Amino acid sequence: MEYIVCKLIEHISKNIAVLSVVDEDYGQLEALDNENVDMYPLTFPAVLIETPETEWGDITDGGQKGACTVRVRLVIDCYDDTHASSGTVAAVSERNELRHRLHALLQGFRPDGDGALMRTKSKFFTWNHGIKVYETTYTTTVSENVAMGKEAVQRPKVLLSVKCGNR
Repeated sequence: MEYIVCKLIEHISKNIAVLSVVDEDYGQLEALDNENVDMYPLTFPAVLIETPETEWGDITDGGQKGACTVRVRLVIDCYDDTHASSGTVAAVSERNELRHRLHALLQGFRPDGDGALMRTKSKFFTWNHGIKVYETTYTTTVSENVAMGKEAVQRPKVLLSVKCGNR
């Protein structure tokens, strides 16, 4: 479901300019602690997107509809000391405001004219090095249709056209 990732990268980066990185999630956060991984440095705030699973059901003429899971992680490096007497407690609210802004942008968004994104789960946690992760899971409906003409018996033609820009 990479085409959903591409659509979301475009949508988020166009609408939230303060983000340093909006990208497909392929382990950038986890790679921060692994010196043996050659990957570009992750800068913050970042949004990492993946579609880990789609459950498919058949419809007509070789078509299928699926319930696609979309995981979006807002990753923020928390330099601020936010204890009660620090004077910087507002940083907690600022992070939450960015999280809410991202969710408001995604909830109900239709990445491909099929189903709208609907939040199903969220969890917030702290990663190593003082990094805060706001992880939200959405579901959306997706469709694909494989033409089953005579020439398609050996090599099915997928009727889905998606382009994703180069990195």
